[in-house]
Amino acid sequence: MPITPTKHIWHNGNLIAWEQANIHVMSHVVHYGSSVFEGIRCYTQPNGAGIFRLAEHMQRLADSAKIYRMPLPYSVEQLCSAVVDLVEANEVAPCYIRPIAFRGYGEIGVNPLKSPVDVYIANFPWGKYVPGNDGADVCVSSWNRLAPNTMPSLAKAGANYMNSQLIRMEAEVNGYSEGIALDVNGYLSEGSGENLFLVRNGVLYTTPLANSVLSGITRSSVLTLAKHLGIEVVEQALPREMLYIADEAFFTGTAAEVTHLRSVDRILVADGKMGPITSALHKAFFDIVNGLAPDRYNWLTPVKVRVAENVGA
Repeated sequence: MPITPTKHIWHNGNLIAWEQANIHVMSHVVHYGSSVFEGIRCYTQPNGAGIFRLAEHMQRLADSAKIYRMPLPYSVEQLCSAVVDLVEANEVAPCYIRPIAFRGYGEIGVNPLKSPVDVYIANFPWGKYVPGNDGADVCVSSWNRLAPNTMPSLAKAGANYMNSQLIRMEAEVNGYSEGIALDVNGYLSEGSGENLFLVRNGVLYTTPLANSVLSGITRSSVLTLAKHLGIEVVEQALPREMLYIADEAFFTGTAAEVTHLRSVDRILVADGKMGPITSALHKAFFDIVNGLAPDRYNWLTPVKVRVAENVGA
């Protein structure tokens, strides 16, 4: 989806003009992929707007930076305040928020430790991520997720997404909306940018973090909602063929939100329609983020915006 520019971007403590958010071509991140980032959504609600699980996202950004020995010059609380300030300054909601920290212009060479750390935050309108209004048609990718002793999956790092790009491109050129990767042992892992859930005989299954998956914030939210709804949840390693015999399947993620899978490898998931458990979780999620149900988990950080642009979920 094309990026719609907004007025401001937050850079190292200051709001700058969108067009001034530039980096040098010799920045470390350009050559070695040394960045960590987040994706956050802000939703409109009856009395304003709310940023979804802002503190959790910023804590994950801090965790990702720590894993890569990248000292962030701002606390989680300061970064949360910066996001609120930016959204209110740009007056755009609903929107997508992209905080990113990276190694900037300093030295050339693989060792990043003497390159400075720059932090930027942008926000802009953004709509549906996974194509398919009646469910997504996906495939199992020929590309595996990274082995756990190669690159850390718990870090949301830019370099990891070279693997995701291969998965997504392969899927699209072969006529699918998205790809699902297996882990190094051949078990189900996740989509290129989404966590994976399956339903079989009324039980909700998802792949555990040990299967090279990102610790998704929306994944965590769905697990919480499932517990509240009395849905049995099992986190375990899952074989590929579970995709073909599942009663329901769906992706979760900040971009994907809750997106049901219509088919996998041209095999329909049940009748291809959103099943009852997926529907219940989908409704519970969107009721909270859209302000139609109480925010019982304190997931939303309120922001004051005077301008609301309609962007479809």
